[in-house]
Amino acid sequence: MPLGTWLKAGTSAAALVLAMAGAATAAPTPAGESSAAQAAAVTLRYDDSRAAGWEAAIAAGVASWNANVSNVHLVEAAPGTVAEIVIVATTGWPQATLGPVRPGRQVRVELGSQAVDQGYNKTRIAAHELGHSLGLPDTKPGPCSQLMSGSSAGTACTNATPNATERSRVQSAYASGIAALAATDGRVLTDAP
Repeated sequence: MPLGTWLKAGTSAAALVLAMAGAATAAPTPAGESSAAQAAAVTLRYDDSRAAGWEAAIAAGVASWNANVSNVHLVEAAPGTVAEIVIVATTGWPQATLGPVRPGRQVRVELGSQAVDQGYNKTRIAAHELGHSLGLPDTKPGPCSQLMSGSSAGTACTNATPNATERSRVQSAYASGIAALAATDGRVLTDAP
């Protein structure tokens, strides 16, 4: 191939790469969030394909965390991709592996129907178990205002929103992006009363 053809091809490829990079960085940022903060956020994928009957509760729990912390963002994993948070429906008590989970690592959340059968709120359960994946231990006994008080707040409690302390702990755990994350604890926390 003549040198001129190589130069044209190289110039076209470079222009395409620059155009794509410009388009990627020109994406609008959510209100109140700087592009630097968005770039520093850790994205964690979750797989709820084995959590039949819990989809709405999981979506609401994920939305609660995404609305309340900015250093970590939960997204549904595309089919066939590996997720950091694997969510399954079980017949036992809810339980989860204590994080904070790192990208590329994996934790498990079990959303147990035994708690629902006893009157506990599904969305609170899902948000609480996701909190474990993000590195929060139980705070039992505790009031309904503490998401991580879990079952100790009673069956009347439907709060699925982390309080200021819980938000701060997750923000801190994911403050410096991937590099500063502590290893996943590995303990499984069962949320039976």
